[in-house]
Amino acid sequence: MVTIRHANESDREAVWQIIKAVIAGGDTYVFDPATPKDEMMAYWFSPEKYVYVAETEGMVLGSFWLKPNQSGLGDHVCNAAYMVSPEAHGKGVGRQMGEFSLEEARRLGFSAMQFNFVVSTNTAAVRLWQSLGMEIIGAIPDAFRHKTLGLTDAFIMYRKL
Repeated sequence: MVTIRHANESDREAVWQIIKAVIAGGDTYVFDPATPKDEMMAYWFSPEKYVYVAETEGMVLGSFWLKPNQSGLGDHVCNAAYMVSPEAHGKGVGRQMGEFSLEEARRLGFSAMQFNFVVSTNTAAVRLWQSLGMEIIGAIPDAFRHKTLGLTDAFIMYRKL
């Protein structure tokens, strides 16, 4: 059984191991695979974010964060990012985090969710977000330098909560 909860200080190393593994592929996130730990952790755990982990039996399987997509008059739209441990791929952890995050965003007072940069070739993520009601509302041509495929598009995805 997967439990989703707020991340705490003791989760940082496990979250780092997931981030490091995910960005190493150079195929789903904009971060350079050589990004230093301190830089990535400062980004992932920055103060404006609500950070969560998904765990089972004390093992962190994934992490995500929620934050306002914009400040001021745009702060009612939520932005989010998700990473799942490679060992947990295909086990429904991403879906559970996605479902939880939509409810949590509502609870936090957001009225919509927007993903600003979903790599178009990350078809598992695109399918997951579409199955959770996200729509592709735009594409940014050649926005991502995929490690093996070269320049690929990135999608902007959105849904009302």
